[in-house]
Amino acid sequence: MSDLTKEERAARRARKKADKIRDLHANDLPRSMQPSTAVKTVTIVALVLTLIYFLFPIYWAIIASTKTPSQMTGSNGLWFAVGIQDLPNAIATNYGKLLGWTRGNFWRWVFNSLVYSGVSAAVGTLVAVMAGYATAKFNFRGKNLAIGVIMGCMLMPAALLTIPQYSIFHTMHLTDTMLAVIIPCCVSPFGFFLGRVYAQTSVPNELLEAARIDGASEARIFFTIVLRILAPAMVTIFLFLFVATWNNFLLPLMMISADTLKPVTLGLYGMVSLATFNDRGALMMGALLGVLPVIILFLGLQRYWQAGLAAGAVKG
Repeated sequence: MSDLTKEERAARRARKKADKIRDLHANDLPRSMQPSTAVKTVTIVALVLTLIYFLFPIYWAIIASTKTPSQMTGSNGLWFAVGIQDLPNAIATNYGKLLGWTRGNFWRWVFNSLVYSGVSAAVGTLVAVMAGYATAKFNFRGKNLAIGVIMGCMLMPAALLTIPQYSIFHTMHLTDTMLAVIIPCCVSPFGFFLGRVYAQTSVPNELLEAARIDGASEARIFFTIVLRILAPAMVTIFLFLFVATWNNFLLPLMMISADTLKPVTLGLYGMVSLATFNDRGALMMGALLGVLPVIILFLGLQRYWQAGLAAGAVKG
């Protein structure tokens, strides 16, 4: 009986192993289309180099954020200047210097950036999806002209619009307010383009017609059906708008002068512009802490973002 049990267990393990191998090779290309070993090697090397290219600045910022000004130039740039046991004290020292140079406003700047980016991305995503859905699924007079004008705005440099935007907001007495940054960042021609493509390829006309036959209004169709279908695409648009607003420097520079309203990018720039500033370690500490929210957002929404990138890739 025990031998039979061992045979059954061995057979079960063999079946599981065969299932894993079959699942692993289920999506393999035919042998004639499979890349050669040289191509695979070159691809892996290129991907590793790309990974190093993107991760090295973060690694260097972590190292530099623990150093004093003298250690920045007098120690190995690729490793810590103090022992591992002294790292907490070095980090605490540079963090205290960062708060001192920013007069305690650093986390206020990070909060401002979160407000600017979060509100702009949320509103901008909704506007982009609504406009994209309307131009993809409805026919109206001037539709092609409107699409052409919006797509043409993608070719216009953002710096070219800064001075006209400042004149408009100054006339409306909105300069030096959060609205002066949020309102322009809520409009994204690129977000409209993505929303239109996703709506064209992911929302079936038959589903909309069935909902209309059942008596659903257009608003109800959009908010209860279309938004759910386009949820992965909306995450993609949201991330693009969030990062674009977070990295925006010229617009806040023109619109904002109060320290309490500055985003973290403008705040760190003002800190570096001080004539007496020479503490690059504290600057690296601020840059590293300032980019953490974006990293956390990307990691948290990664699977939705990847699904959104492929949402409009295949039609049907």
